[in-house]
Amino acid sequence: MRIGAHLSIAKGLPAAAKMAADIKANTFQFFTRNPRGGKAREIGVEEVAVWEKERADGDIYPIVGHLPYTVNMASPKDEVYDFARQVLKDDLVRCDAFGGEYLVVHPGSHLGEGAQQGLDRIASLLEEILGPWEGKAQLLLETMAGQGTEVGSIQDLAWLGEALGWPAKLGVCLDSCHLFAAGYDLRTQAGLDHLLGELDRAMGLERVRAVHINDSKFPLGSKKDRHAPLGKGHIGEEGLSLLINSPHLRHLPFLLETPTKDYREYADEILFLRGLIS
Repeated sequence: MRIGAHLSIAKGLPAAAKMAADIKANTFQFFTRNPRGGKAREIGVEEVAVWEKERADGDIYPIVGHLPYTVNMASPKDEVYDFARQVLKDDLVRCDAFGGEYLVVHPGSHLGEGAQQGLDRIASLLEEILGPWEGKAQLLLETMAGQGTEVGSIQDLAWLGEALGWPAKLGVCLDSCHLFAAGYDLRTQAGLDHLLGELDRAMGLERVRAVHINDSKFPLGSKKDRHAPLGKGHIGEEGLSLLINSPHLRHLPFLLETPTKDYREYADEILFLRGLIS
């Protein structure tokens, strides 16, 4: 089973591979650039060569990039929309250059202009970027909690996929905290079955390609995106166990984004998750 965490590549991809080894992870996620935006770090040919050996030796697959939070594909503001276009285009190429399999993005917020208008803008941008894309890296749209004016419900993502004809390089990343906050009760088998059934009807479970596994600081249906350490939130051990043992999900990479002061703290949470596997 593929279990990992969100790590930094600030000191290089080979350093991130060593961090993954430290916490007994066989997959990991990273920010493609500063999470609040900014210039991306250059990744040279020599670094990639060392990295490719390190990841092969450590059996680290897949690698998941995460776009910065400042990327808003639904924004009605031209400068924000243009930034989203440029970052998405650039970071797909960057991830592909060192063998990154997936790139996750928050769909965006319509900022009061209306959900459908926001979805139309996202669809237009994705068609522009993914239409000519010939690389191997796939773009994954993340399920969101429903805070404020953000889009990203299962129905929203299904609409976007249908509008684009579900290109092969487009998929979905689930986030357990976001889904719980959006009202999906993951603490019971019936609740998980309801979620999986809705996903299957809306887009097909084959579109789901990664899972952010986080506990939730706030109760079911709160619409608040606040991650909690595993087993210490409102989803709890039983819900996390149901998720990681689901025959429909267990083949996917599970990636921790729980709050930590030091990446080494992820080692205990990975051990906790592996202890839940039946």
